[in-house]
Amino acid sequence: MAFNFPTTAFGHSSSRGMASEESPLLTSNNNGDKTAHDIIYDRFTRGQKRWIVFIVTCAGLLPKFIAASLVPSIPQVAKELHSTHAAVSLTVSLSTFATAVGTLVWAAYSSFYGRRTMYLCGIPFLCIGSCGVAMSQSLRSLLFWQFVQTFGCSGGLSLGAGVIGDIYRLEERGTGIGIFLGATLFGFAVAPFLGGAAAQYWSWRNLHYSLAAWSLLELLLIYVSLLETSHPGTLGIDKLNRRKRIHITWVNPLKCLWLLRSPNLFGVMLASSLAMVTDYVLLVPLAYTIGLRYGITNRAIIGACFLPNGLGNFIGAPLAGRLSDVIIRKWQKKRKGAWSPEDRLRATWMGGLFMVPLSIGVSGLLIAYVDGPIGLALNLLCLFINGVGVVFVLNPIGSYNVDVVHSQSAEITAANAGVRSFILSVATAFVIPSIERIGVMWTYILVAVLALLGQGIIFLTIRYGERMRASVDVGFSTVENN
Repeated sequence: MAFNFPTTAFGHSSSRGMASEESPLLTSNNNGDKTAHDIIYDRFTRGQKRWIVFIVTCAGLLPKFIAASLVPSIPQVAKELHSTHAAVSLTVSLSTFATAVGTLVWAAYSSFYGRRTMYLCGIPFLCIGSCGVAMSQSLRSLLFWQFVQTFGCSGGLSLGAGVIGDIYRLEERGTGIGIFLGATLFGFAVAPFLGGAAAQYWSWRNLHYSLAAWSLLELLLIYVSLLETSHPGTLGIDKLNRRKRIHITWVNPLKCLWLLRSPNLFGVMLASSLAMVTDYVLLVPLAYTIGLRYGITNRAIIGACFLPNGLGNFIGAPLAGRLSDVIIRKWQKKRKGAWSPEDRLRATWMGGLFMVPLSIGVSGLLIAYVDGPIGLALNLLCLFINGVGVVFVLNPIGSYNVDVVHSQSAEITAANAGVRSFILSVATAFVIPSIERIGVMWTYILVAVLALLGQGIIFLTIRYGERMRASVDVGFSTVENN
């Protein structure tokens, strides 16, 4: 069997030290034999790939689900723990911070020990932390166990993206990541409804016991049926000449942040963060905006108002993924078989230029000027459109990151998630003070403008991607390793 590789590859330097913008498609040789590229991605059958995506999606649901599920029950928690609403609301910021820390740790170690091993190491923290939250009798105890709980599951997003990058080819990757991302973001939207229903009709403590049971089931599924997906010979432990039966090593979890020194990767991270901020600005203070404006006091109903956004995420993400794959193939055809990675970012236009800024801007105007059921219904429609629009930005960017640094897909996803979580924690801390100071309408319009600025960064990345990649080489993907 022969293996033929094109001689020009994305990431290789030209005579002037510039990275080539275009690289040929990976194809079989003239005899129809499979290339090494094909063999790597054919290790799993189509059915196995779907099952793997299902398992990692269940794990990816948990970080945002846990952060959002406690929001509607804050009054009940504050009452039981003899604390204030403001103090208990720190759990949201703490969960966001724990996600930022944990995703860096699990992603860094996954490149050494493997994806499957990190899932098996992290989920026990989730189980123990969930039980600790449920048994908490003080605010200090609640905060501590909330950190442990979220830290344990925080690898779900970065590890999941890494797994999907391991098993899907370039031309299929957007669709796979779209399904994964849509389901994980849907968890963020459905969690407040379930948390509100638990607070209203059951108990917030029982909800966290249920999360502990969920984590045990997830641990069993991963142990029994998830194979290691990392490409053969790429793990750090595989490269050791000598190793102990139980080999423990130190891996710097902050190292992956160094990838963001690339202007391409930093730019798209900032753009995705500005789009995601609109989600949080709409949803986190929802009880103080839509709830207060339209007289909704029932916690379960307030939680249900999150559902249109989650439905938009769930519907939009696979469509965005499929669109980005179609655009990649379309532009490859225009370029006569060559690949420019920034072409995938063209799929963000519909969401970033129209859906995201218009949905949050119109929602602010509706809250200010439209009363009654009509105003409420139109606001829920805006939440749905925002959910669709945000994933039309996040999905192509997530796939682009995996494309351009494929060998470090978990690390770049973790770096994005970590910094984005920090940005979102700051944004959520300022949103209610901003609403109190300048009002809902102007706060929403300001955030809409920021989202448009983020799309401007995307335009520059598409336009000058070759120069930006050439300015700082962080180990961009080549034909042989994408």
